[in-house]
Amino acid sequence: MKKYDVVLVGGGLFNGVVANEMRKLKKSCLVIEKRPVLGGNIYCREVEGIMVHEYGAHIFHTSNEEVWKYVNELVSFNHYVNSPIANFHGETYDLPFNMNTFSKMWGISKPEEAKKIIEEQRSVITGEPKNLEEQAIRLVGTDVYKKLIQGYTMKQWGRECKDLPASIIKRLPVRYTYDNNYFNDPHQGIPKGGYNVLIEKLYEGCDVMLETDFLKDKEAYTAMGDVVVYTGTIDSYFDYCYGKLEYRSLRFEHELLDEENHQGVAVMNYTDSETPFTRKIEHKHFEFGTQEKTVVTKEYSAEWEDGMEPYYPVNDEKNSTLFEKYRQLGEKQEKVLFGGRLGEYKYYDMDKVIESALNFVKNLR
Repeated sequence: MKKYDVVLVGGGLFNGVVANEMRKLKKSCLVIEKRPVLGGNIYCREVEGIMVHEYGAHIFHTSNEEVWKYVNELVSFNHYVNSPIANFHGETYDLPFNMNTFSKMWGISKPEEAKKIIEEQRSVITGEPKNLEEQAIRLVGTDVYKKLIQGYTMKQWGRECKDLPASIIKRLPVRYTYDNNYFNDPHQGIPKGGYNVLIEKLYEGCDVMLETDFLKDKEAYTAMGDVVVYTGTIDSYFDYCYGKLEYRSLRFEHELLDEENHQGVAVMNYTDSETPFTRKIEHKHFEFGTQEKTVVTKEYSAEWEDGMEPYYPVNDEKNSTLFEKYRQLGEKQEKVLFGGRLGEYKYYDMDKVIESALNFVKNLR
């Protein structure tokens, strides 16, 4: 059985950065991935010349100059700027909440007019907000909450906003300028040709085993490496000995349409509670596509169950306490290290994944 310096369990972005850094050090890597492809949740599938974000929309954005330099040494980025639209029963509003949003909602044009309305509406909540609904109203007022937050959040979490903790919405972006750029980061875009180009560069030179479940023969695969970097769910590694961590999951419906332009924007959020999906993604707009056809994806939020993909950790007190037990178990492992979104039970944006992986690698050198 061939031996490697590093066995990488999971072929997503975190382990891609680890693999790239190990290659620079002339270390050998084996990648073990359950899916039939590398890339994790940033994998793209080509349909009619359109790069489809198979596991949900991913827009790269960062304020970290080191991370931006790092990815640009591997791939070139286009100048896509995320400016999503909210759709409430056919009414469309600009996101994040800004003067375009407020002008459409209230028929006003000046920032002081918007501030006055929001201040009046916020005042209905007195004292410390007791739940997400009160927290949201305290931040943006009742009109914005009812049209653009309430229904969307209920679908996201599968619960009434009154039954969700206020901590979920600590702050909401509110701008008193006519600016639809969703992110404040100075760097933003999509890799030219899609994220697969980035993944190919990161894993270049690695041996790869696809459609392989590491946990089904954990001891044998562990023996193949001097070090194992595990990026799967940490509770499954320990056979759920303390119980299962909770997640929110997603379900996608992809559709090829014989239309040149279906919705005019890459991301449209459906914020009413009656529409069953949370948003529609039209993938060609990420790369300014001019193809004759288009691919649209409806995204549904779902409670995670066995067999489903775990997307978002539920970082409440119960799950955080449970994760801490698993984290302490993980620290006792002799040659297995845990990282990434699932290994650390932590939601990461892509730039934060890269930043975390680069810091992680410093301990492997």
